[in-house]
Amino acid sequence: MEYVQSYKDLHVYRLARVLSKKVFEITHSFPKEERYSLTDQMRRSSRSVGAQIAESWAKRKYPRHFVSKLTDADGEQLETQHWLEVSVDCLYISREMGDDLISQYNEIGKMLNSMINKSESFCN
Repeated sequence: MEYVQSYKDLHVYRLARVLSKKVFEITHSFPKEERYSLTDQMRRSSRSVGAQIAESWAKRKYPRHFVSKLTDADGEQLETQHWLEVSVDCLYISREMGDDLISQYNEIGKMLNSMINKSESFCN
């Protein structure tokens, strides 16, 4: 991992940031009555993916903690996928938009699982 100096260099972290911004932007159009429920849940879970990745980076001295935080990030991306499905069900976003975002979150999940499976190459 010589080329990775920081969690900010990780493609998975950068993608998580991009997607959390997209979630933020699309939730602007949600009804006001969703402000403290669906909108808040989606924004928090989508933002938490990147935060958990950053925390995992700080825990690299402790492989089990590193994996635990990556597992938390994976849980947050799955939660965000759930809220995207709910948003489609409620007709707040189109099926195409929901599927596109879910596909990108699936990519994050694959990257996180790869990091988990290769945790020894991240932990020293």
